[in-house]
Amino acid sequence: MPPLATELRGSAPVFAALGDETRLRLVARLSAGRPLSISQLASGAPVTRQAITKHLHVLAQAHVVTGFRQGRERLWQLNPKQLAEARRSLDLIAHQWDDALARLKAAVESEP
Repeated sequence: MPPLATELRGSAPVFAALGDETRLRLVARLSAGRPLSISQLASGAPVTRQAITKHLHVLAQAHVVTGFRQGRERLWQLNPKQLAEARRSLDLIAHQWDDALARLKAAVESEP
């Protein structure tokens, strides 16, 4: 299998998990850097705490976030490594597009 296909297959769960607006907002909130509880993440959100919990579990299955216990609370934090790997996939796709456009431009400009 070509390297790009392998890379994309590994990042597909991340992109699927980020394809939901609520989950994307959770990632944005967690990107501030400090772990947050479900209560903190649900504060001001248009969905219930139970919905937030379900969304966090989807993100955790894609390894975008991790949860851990601290006292009686469960805190959630972003996994920047997984997002960096997904970013590399997007960079590879962008590079392929740039190459394809450069080839197209060269072909168009070389025609009489």
